[in-house]
Amino acid sequence: MNPDLRNNKDFLAGLLFLALGVLTVFFARDYPMGLAARMGPGYFPTVLGGILCLFGVIVMIRGIRSGEPVQGTWGWRPLGLITLSIVTFGFAMEKLGLVPALILLFFIAALAGREFRFKEVLLLSILMSAFAAAVFVYGLQLPYPLFGSY
Repeated sequence: MNPDLRNNKDFLAGLLFLALGVLTVFFARDYPMGLAARMGPGYFPTVLGGILCLFGVIVMIRGIRSGEPVQGTWGWRPLGLITLSIVTFGFAMEKLGLVPALILLFFIAALAGREFRFKEVLLLSILMSAFAAAVFVYGLQLPYPLFGSY
């Protein structure tokens, strides 16, 4: 049996996990590791990257064994809109604050789906903005402005 690895969905997913894990470990290499009891800034990304690499290898092996081909085509519109929503969040956070940036993120990301329901996205945006404000601004006391710039 000679599986076509270029069209094997599990092999490609595992390769993506492996690549992301290797990149994570690579970029975290300059941070101090510390110990499990006293973690440094490089500990969590390095461990998480290692787990992602291990998971990638397991999924790749599963793909080689199953040989299940990729079905369908690339969803370029969802990929572009999800990426745009994240980039927009990054820029809007600095100028508009946490709440407007999250609202933009949710509305742009929701456009990537097959169905767009304004009321549902608005409700999700309100609830998630309130949750994010409660956790990050009030709970963890991070210096994120809710509205407006720094």
